[in-house]
Amino acid sequence: MSPAAPTSQAIRERLAELIKANALRFGDFTLASGQKSAYFIDGKQVTLEAEGAWCIGQLMLAEVVAAGAEAAGGMTLGADPIVGATLAAAGQAGVPLKGFVVRKERKDHGMGDQVAGPLPKGATVVMLEDVVTTGGMTLKAIEAVERECEAKIVRVVAVVDRLQGARQNIEAAGYQFAALFTIEELGVKPAEG
Repeated sequence: MSPAAPTSQAIRERLAELIKANALRFGDFTLASGQKSAYFIDGKQVTLEAEGAWCIGQLMLAEVVAAGAEAAGGMTLGADPIVGATLAAAGQAGVPLKGFVVRKERKDHGMGDQVAGPLPKGATVVMLEDVVTTGGMTLKAIEAVERECEAKIVRVVAVVDRLQGARQNIEAAGYQFAALFTIEELGVKPAEG
């Protein structure tokens, strides 16, 4: 008899342990939003490691399936390994899913596109993120996906929400938002303002 598969809660608990042990750093940091912070989450320390990628793939796939999406992707570089992990989990589970990444700028050669991957026009999409602060990069990625692919964004899912306005900004723009964890759930007091 093979061992029982881990539950979503067990996977979530293990992912929290991995983030706290390997990705959470304290010091003096400047974030992509330009804000200063006493902590930083280097998501790639978890998303580019086998166990972390497996956990993220399982949890993100559950979010994508719950949203009824046919594609998932996000802004390069943070979303790249998350997209790969989610696609691998989908393939293992027999879930048909397309993936894509959004370049920070349009290419100045080839097709001149900003969205890379097999994203069909009009697809229903979940945007994936590693860590969100204000949601500015997410909204920029959404703009590119809607412009180039006429996609319908059904949800944005982050691994960690720093609780500094991302949810409010993303929801104010008309999109559903979810996070696997808030920074408080990882034991860190969110920054003021």
